[in-house]
Amino acid sequence: MATATPPPSTCKKAVLIVEDEPLLLMEAADMVADAGYLPIETTNAKEALAVLRQRGDICILFTDINLAGSIDGLALAREVADRWPPIDVIVASGRHTIDDSSLPHRARFMPKPYLPSDFNRLLADFNHPVM
Repeated sequence: MATATPPPSTCKKAVLIVEDEPLLLMEAADMVADAGYLPIETTNAKEALAVLRQRGDICILFTDINLAGSIDGLALAREVADRWPPIDVIVASGRHTIDDSSLPHRARFMPKPYLPSDFNRLLADFNHPVM
């Protein structure tokens, strides 16, 4: 296994969004920005992992379960939890319902369609105050 980039010592308020539907990606980025975070947009797990290896300012991964490519959002969530444990994870889906106990440590499920208030509630659970 490749060595992971050292985790950030403090959250710098960047959220890595992984969504392969362009309109949903844009809406998620707007929601993240409105909450006071820097949205970093990717469309698949491979891109997301490359971003994580290069950046030390990601404090939350926000991923859809159904993604194009060989790695789905749930597998990505597990890999991030293993390689970058300080990063909190939000897994979203409009097709699946996942119990939090089935997710990696520090991960939460958010059903689609979601509202900014749903995202803000999870931020509070992670102890990331909304700006």
